[in-house]
Amino acid sequence: MNQIAVIGAGTMGRSIGYTAAIHGFSVRIYDVHEVALTRAKTANIELAEKSATREFITDEQKVYVEQNIVYEPNLERAVKGADIVIEAVLEEMELKVNVFKQLDELTDEQTILATNTSTLSPTEIGAATTRSDRVVAMHFFNPVHRMKLIEIVRGLDTSDETVERVQKLGRQLGKETVEVREFPGFVTSRMNCLIGNEAMNMYMEGVASAEDIDKAIKLGLNHPMGPLELADLVGLDSRLRNMNYLYETLGEKYRPCPILAQYVKAGRLGRKSGKGFYEYS
Repeated sequence: MNQIAVIGAGTMGRSIGYTAAIHGFSVRIYDVHEVALTRAKTANIELAEKSATREFITDEQKVYVEQNIVYEPNLERAVKGADIVIEAVLEEMELKVNVFKQLDELTDEQTILATNTSTLSPTEIGAATTRSDRVVAMHFFNPVHRMKLIEIVRGLDTSDETVERVQKLGRQLGKETVEVREFPGFVTSRMNCLIGNEAMNMYMEGVASAEDIDKAIKLGLNHPMGPLELADLVGLDSRLRNMNYLYETLGEKYRPCPILAQYVKAGRLGRKSGKGFYEYS
């Protein structure tokens, strides 16, 4: 694979594009909102400059980010000639299905269509296309350029060839991969949502402060980030959508903590809004 198209210029989409660029791929990032493309370009260039200064990447890789990523407001141009298209839009099935219907019409027959979903069914998404054998979930983790894992989730019809090709792509991106049988939440989201939801319940019950809950998990269980910090990073609206889906599909133990729904209603979405379980400047 040489040409990668990314659909969605939010945090995950731009980060996937950045990671692909520093590993030598030609990248086009598409978003329906041009302001999102502008923000993505600025964020990626700033990250490349800081990373090069700290010698996390080479000066050559910094140039790749500046020159190998096209921020494209036209979907047809964005996906033309792509070897793989990676969708990174909101975790809403109707939206993803609509995107994949368009991608199915606009891309070459052999192009792999991947979704960056953390919970939703690649089988259902693939059924909206004429190439369900070439539809797969590639679940990246935030921040993409630092996190080592990609969960590869095959739908009912996903072919072995497709899985092998995305595994190879994962290695080219400097990642480890795990292959997961499709089931709601896969592996990591099921565990993260349970841990995070219990942390929210403890916080709501007054068991401990957010800081002390996170500190206990980091130092006592050796997690690199506390569950409330992580929820803020992911976005509390995204976490609530995931929890609601898992509650609907897997039952009572995934019922969202009431404070999570309350925070989302209040616009306290975490880092992206400046306030969640913590405040951000």
